[in-house]
Amino acid sequence: MTDEPRLSAQDIIEHLTPVLSLRVRIRAVTTLLAGVAGAVFVGTLWWSEPGPLPGRTHLAFALFVVFCLAWAAYGGWLLTRRVPLFATDRVIAAWIGLAASLATMAVVTVVAVQRGTGVGLALVVGGLFVAMTLALVVRAHARRAALLRRMHELTGREER
Repeated sequence: MTDEPRLSAQDIIEHLTPVLSLRVRIRAVTTLLAGVAGAVFVGTLWWSEPGPLPGRTHLAFALFVVFCLAWAAYGGWLLTRRVPLFATDRVIAAWIGLAASLATMAVVTVVAVQRGTGVGLALVVGGLFVAMTLALVVRAHARRAALLRRMHELTGREER
């Protein structure tokens, strides 16, 4: 007889089933809750505005709600994953951030032009945000490619 502890069937199944790390689960729940809270907050603010709003204001509110819902969907998707993601989550998050930065910069620039306040500051600040999120997209794709190359080296198979 050996002194090794016996594993129950449930213990064996839990070791076989891939699960998200605690850090990834916390990040996913935080993203999901922040996205839902943001959508509810912006939607309530939009709905409660008195009087008729200009079209660009409706567009801005709609964009903010869409991006909040995109983050909520991303958090929900991340929570449902039970397989290695190979940094796919980072790639998706970076693209959501880039899309939000570009859309926000466009809306702010259009508003600045329509008000006649000059577009310099809007383009500079928006350009900085776009540049930062573009760097995150490039970094996320590079990280994913490195992980996939490493997996291929170790297993001899490719993953998409």
